[in-house]
Amino acid sequence: MAEARWLTDDEQRTWRSFLIASRLLFDRLEKELKQNSNLSFATYEILARLSESPGRSMRMADLAAACVFDRSRLSHAIDRLVRSGWVRRVPSTSDARGQLAELTDEGARQVRESAPGHVELVRSLLFDRLSREQQESLREVSTVLATGVLDPARLDRMGWPAATPRPDPPSARG
Repeated sequence: MAEARWLTDDEQRTWRSFLIASRLLFDRLEKELKQNSNLSFATYEILARLSESPGRSMRMADLAAACVFDRSRLSHAIDRLVRSGWVRRVPSTSDARGQLAELTDEGARQVRESAPGHVELVRSLLFDRLSREQQESLREVSTVLATGVLDPARLDRMGWPAATPRPDPPSARG
């Protein structure tokens, strides 16, 4: 059995910094969404992904991949969203076994109401604290980390942001 490759002191500090920062960030985002919109982060992500999709719908398998959920977790979450009236399940017209999750008008309203506060918090906790160069570095590091876990082709099928960059908003252009 090979000997463990223990972290150096610098690596340990880097790991702990990453772990603490990511936990604090997601805990704060979760708390804000629950407090202001009565949504979990997972629920918001599902609703937001559907709101951005053509026809406000996605195949369940694609939605699970995009949200990095296993299919069972997504199915339970969709069941809750169906009961709330925010999502409906629709049979796939292209695959008899497949199902689509489709955002309802009420679900779209929920996203519209919760998105501004959520995006403002993301901006203030992350983007306002980082220079343009640091944002690019964070994106590059995140890409390296994600591709160490999943192959790039699968990340691309998930809608990985690094594979589909968005243009800068008009206010950020020079």
